[in-house]
Amino acid sequence: MSSEIEVGPVVFGGSRPLVLIAGPCVIETEEATLRTAEELKKLAADIGLGLVFKASYDKANRSSIGSFRGPGLEKGLAILKKVKTELELPVISDVHDITQVEKAAEVLDIIQIPAFLCRQTDLLVAAARTGRVINVKKGQFMAPWDMKNVVTKIEEAGNSNILLTERGVSFGYNNLVTDMRSLVIMRSLGYPVIFDATHSVQLPGGQGNSSGGERRFVGALSRAAAGVGIDGLFWEVHENPACALCDGPNSLPLQGLRKRLETILAIDRIVKDGSLNND
Repeated sequence: MSSEIEVGPVVFGGSRPLVLIAGPCVIETEEATLRTAEELKKLAADIGLGLVFKASYDKANRSSIGSFRGPGLEKGLAILKKVKTELELPVISDVHDITQVEKAAEVLDIIQIPAFLCRQTDLLVAAARTGRVINVKKGQFMAPWDMKNVVTKIEEAGNSNILLTERGVSFGYNNLVTDMRSLVIMRSLGYPVIFDATHSVQLPGGQGNSSGGERRFVGALSRAAAGVGIDGLFWEVHENPACALCDGPNSLPLQGLRKRLETILAIDRIVKDGSLNND
């Protein structure tokens, strides 16, 4: 069983129900961000689901130099602060270098380390020293047991508020697969584990100057992960994925989320009440 990590009104880990981390890949406009956050809050309240709102202020690892990256640090954090204060939702976003960490920590409840940067010691240590909860996405190039070294770096910097996220592993060119054993292995490190279902169906660089994706598999993988036992589920959602400026092919539309989530929460309850043997 993993430790419990509190993030505002929600708790990850232990035998608690899974928490949803959701929102658009990148902040496109303030209005769209607030609309999406409000819709997600209503849905989460209706079905009794813990929610952390996610959106990136800067996507520094886009495939093409011409790709949309977001509004940037200052404006993006101001928008996330509105989500946090006006809608009373915890917020999470990525940091890409140590110069962003201090300002990000003033707003974010969870500082996220992107998968490509999960071994960057200086970034991990700087984030850890803020005292904020740190969510580290496992690199597409890493084995789950290699995350022990990542955990140790954060712990040695004095922070034990750690979340670990699986987002698929490289399987040949422009493809990812999810090894469900990874969730069990990373959870054995003692910290809550998140399954990033929408990035796990991404086809990195699959459209030449942008990534593709296969959102039709998000539901199946999410249900499978809940059956294995997870502490959180990460979904990128958008009002209209076909028009999204980042990660549209693997993002879910806001419409239709309720039924998916109710099924996943039912699986989560069965797993955590001990009805299934999870050895």
